[in-house]
Amino acid sequence: MPTFAPGRRPLSPGNRAGLGAALVLLAVVSAVELADGRPAGFVGLLATVPFVAAVFAAWQVVLVVGVLATVVGAVFVGMAGDHDMTGLVNLMGIMLATGVAAAGATIRERQADRIADLLRLASVAQQAVLRPIGPQVGSLAVAGRYISATAAADIGGDLYEALNTPYGVRIIIGDVRGKGLDAVRLASIVLGSYRHVAYERADIKSIVADLDRAVARSVGDEDFVTAALVEERGGTLTIVNCGHPAPLLLRRGQVIPLEPPAPAPPLGFMPEVKARVERLEPGDRLLLFTDGLGEARREGEFFPTADRAWRLLGHGTVGDGLASLETALHDWVYGRLEDDIALVLLEYAGPDGGAAVSVPSWEVGAAGS
Repeated sequence: MPTFAPGRRPLSPGNRAGLGAALVLLAVVSAVELADGRPAGFVGLLATVPFVAAVFAAWQVVLVVGVLATVVGAVFVGMAGDHDMTGLVNLMGIMLATGVAAAGATIRERQADRIADLLRLASVAQQAVLRPIGPQVGSLAVAGRYISATAAADIGGDLYEALNTPYGVRIIIGDVRGKGLDAVRLASIVLGSYRHVAYERADIKSIVADLDRAVARSVGDEDFVTAALVEERGGTLTIVNCGHPAPLLLRRGQVIPLEPPAPAPPLGFMPEVKARVERLEPGDRLLLFTDGLGEARREGEFFPTADRAWRLLGHGTVGDGLASLETALHDWVYGRLEDDIALVLLEYAGPDGGAAVSVPSWEVGAAGS
């Protein structure tokens, strides 16, 4: 690893970009000035050099570039003669432009630092809200995964939780409308309420009513949370859906979307839910996901979740399955997702809670093949 003298560090990419662009412009203006042959006819254009540097570089680099532009301008003015007042005015303009550009670079850096701090804060808050789940919750093997979108995207409000309650294993997955800290705050409210009422309510529909009231108290008229709640009790699976993508049941090579008996609005809009009930078989797997998975696409073609679900998720452990899905998804979109994605994969081992038959782990690296 290279070492640097005390107080010296390599230039950041932004500083290099700003310095490079400014030097190129300085060279172009100087070449035009020399080719023109008139006394200091283009010196005034050198005032743009520090502004170009200020777009990317720190204020220190802007000052260095401004001083260099002033020196070059002074050389051209000197070549034009001592009585060229236009040249002197141009030099003053270059110095003034340097000061203004340095001030602008300072403001830009402070705003960038503030945004970076907010993003780090949101990321930490989100990690605190989404605590790890699994690998075993009651009779279910459980794995959860949060896939962040591109660095340019705002942090989202996707949420999930799995709890072993007196009424069976209960799982929630949801997606808050909007982005940023407000979305993380609302996600924390939903999860906090869920972690309480999931142990208190015998009926899963009562949990939906409690969560709806918690959301309605905390948001505006246009905010909401889509959610799907799942309960496994003695091999019986009960699902209620509040405007959320339908879970996928993986059974003996087939992928079955578990659509609700009737549509219901998201939390915050007083949903009247109707439960879907399924009898589980040993080895069944259930994929819960947020709409970022359904919206992932390349060149207008959406990721074929249902077509690939069994091949990606039906082998190895549930953790292996989610890793395979994430690899295939990133391959499909060339590494650029438009929205964050929350995933939960469940496997029912059977009424005795025994381990499923061991199978070779899925090769994650081959997921996109």
